[in-house]
Amino acid sequence: MFLWRTLRGEWNGIIVDPVRQLRRRGLPALSLAFLAAFGVIFFHAIAQHPAGATAVRLLGGVYADLPLWLALLRTPVSLYVPALDLPVWAGITQLFLAFALAELALGRARTLLISYVTTLAGTLTVRVMLAIGPGWHGIGLPPEIGQVLDTGPSAAVVGLFTYISVVRRAPIVFTLTGGSMVWESIAVPNLAGREHLIAVAAAIVLALVHEHTRRRTAKPSSPTTPGSVPTPCPTTGRPSLLP
Repeated sequence: MFLWRTLRGEWNGIIVDPVRQLRRRGLPALSLAFLAAFGVIFFHAIAQHPAGATAVRLLGGVYADLPLWLALLRTPVSLYVPALDLPVWAGITQLFLAFALAELALGRARTLLISYVTTLAGTLTVRVMLAIGPGWHGIGLPPEIGQVLDTGPSAAVVGLFTYISVVRRAPIVFTLTGGSMVWESIAVPNLAGREHLIAVAAAIVLALVHEHTRRRTAKPSSPTTPGSVPTPCPTTGRPSLLP
């Protein structure tokens, strides 16, 4: 029964509620998701030609040995550059679903913030790992990793799913998202696996900060003292919004 109640709650919070928002607001509510998917398709199409591949690399190719200012400049574009070692269309499907659910459940501004921060967290942490160097309890990375192309929206996708599962209190989705990333980092210990773990951690921090801020800014209910009489509202001909 506990598992059934958990599944039903997650279905309502992560699927049913966004679908209701979509029915109420229409397709314009998915503008960010469509933009992200079409962006990946566009960069994938032009990268099939030598001149286009060079342009994509110059605009969105992020490497850890680039100057920091140049990596930061290319990071927003790198979200739309598909990773070379992953199926493009499967990645586009995951990208669209993650951005669509996040846009409907969280809004455009927070979706953009989470996707960018989780991607940037991985990019910056890799630089720290390279500075540490290999051999430090498996945390450091060898210098040749600095030449590995570090692009793709996968960190943003992982971050969005993780964030939604935390704020919507969906432990099963969280376990599937975070657990799959842990398994990936163990089974295939590469740069992408590490960045996905970093994206999960960054999304958890962002979600916890949001929940803490929301609780602090929520107006506490005013207790009613026994025997006290509520202050009457002035008669203005309109219903008062004050308690």
